[in-house]
Amino acid sequence: MDFNRRQLLGAGALGAASMLLPPEKLFAAMLPADWTLGVADVETDMAPRSMRRVHGRAPADFKGVLYRNGPAKFRRAGSNATHWFDGDGLVRRFAIDDGEARLAARFVDTDKRRQETKADAIILPGFGTPQRAGAVVTGPDSANAANTSVMMAGDQLWALWESGSAYALDPDSLATIGPRVLRPDLAQMPFLAHPRVEPDGTVWNLGLSGARAMVWKLRADGSLIAASPLKLPRASYIHDFTTTARHLVIVLQPWVQVRHAMPYSAMFDWRPETGTQVMVVDKDDLTRSRIFELPAFSFFHLGDAWEESDGTIRFDGCVSENPAFAMTEAADLLVGHARVSPPPVLAMVALHADGRGELARTGIKAEFPQNDRRRSGLSRRFTAFAGLYNAERPLARGVGLFDWAKGSARSYDFGARQLVEEFLFVPRGADEGDGWLIGTTVNLDAKATELHMLDARRIEAGPVATWRADVALPVGFHGTFRRG
Repeated sequence: MDFNRRQLLGAGALGAASMLLPPEKLFAAMLPADWTLGVADVETDMAPRSMRRVHGRAPADFKGVLYRNGPAKFRRAGSNATHWFDGDGLVRRFAIDDGEARLAARFVDTDKRRQETKADAIILPGFGTPQRAGAVVTGPDSANAANTSVMMAGDQLWALWESGSAYALDPDSLATIGPRVLRPDLAQMPFLAHPRVEPDGTVWNLGLSGARAMVWKLRADGSLIAASPLKLPRASYIHDFTTTARHLVIVLQPWVQVRHAMPYSAMFDWRPETGTQVMVVDKDDLTRSRIFELPAFSFFHLGDAWEESDGTIRFDGCVSENPAFAMTEAADLLVGHARVSPPPVLAMVALHADGRGELARTGIKAEFPQNDRRRSGLSRRFTAFAGLYNAERPLARGVGLFDWAKGSARSYDFGARQLVEEFLFVPRGADEGDGWLIGTTVNLDAKATELHMLDARRIEAGPVATWRADVALPVGFHGTFRRG
């Protein structure tokens, strides 16, 4: 296969924590609509501090850390980011112990952030932000915002972006260690923000460049087992993929790369007439693959996949009619405009052994699907999600749990004055569904970030415990939970 490091890099190129500032100086200019608190700027790292418990009580023996990542610096004196996906990554650490919670947050010390701090302008290219004068781009990591997700890798926390290296952090202090080089000749290779982790800790991920992919296989400590090239049937925008115990499942939506351009999103056109393809690849032999055809849909996020005894592969995801949110609406957020298209809908895909592919929409409006990670690649019953939407503003207002066995969802509505982020399922007992949903919201009335813990078996009852910070952090994307 004619595939090398330079091809992938070329197409993909694009100190101590500060003491807390007074809350009124922590954020940059606020926009008129109050929901824009969710896309405001953070001006400094946040030293650790206690959160105030405002409701209920967590179990006394519950202990763990929720890590979250998301963009938090969009505007500088010289110029601004023009897309929500392009802000500097701020990693947040919510530690729960003995019924109390503490919060700290720290920007990832990327080359992008250093260049733009020096220039006092947003100058590096991104998903929807153009490159500007003064930018020094030597490879993908020059533009790496490290702003999308996080994963534990041994004793390190990795901050993830989708077009460059993972950034290693200290999981306690959140200090940046630096870009993670998995092999010297693969430095700056893309590493998607949605790796898939098997129950034994083995990590699978992709790095994308057009119709070429690198398949990463890592140990639980983050060390490399294998990096193998894979040719895709087309150059589709891929933010997420999924896996069964035996296969990689790569969904190729008809948002396809048709040109080389900047910013990154300008490379793609929406061509629904070509439909959606799903490439199923044998984990043990990447030359063995099969293509399934589905009707056109757009997506960002998928749930875990599994295989049934008759060979059927099933997986869920949150699907849209088109990528309008990514193309225009996520850019509008930064200037306070809320053009709200229909939210994604939770759906189940079935890939049958005879070659048929089926997509069944539930009608439940949902994003950020989450599963019991102990069952990654195995059959399962439940999917947690953020959902319940206001027609007049963006972002979710509730959290839900869909039961595939019953074909119905249970949910809790935080109300119109809350911006709901991703919630993770944290197991309690051995049974699937016996656990906690833990996540964050931005309370628009209190102007504060809140941490919530819900009993997944009684989600309708609302939080069993809520803690409130003394500041509002902008809405983030994805996280991970570490017990103990």
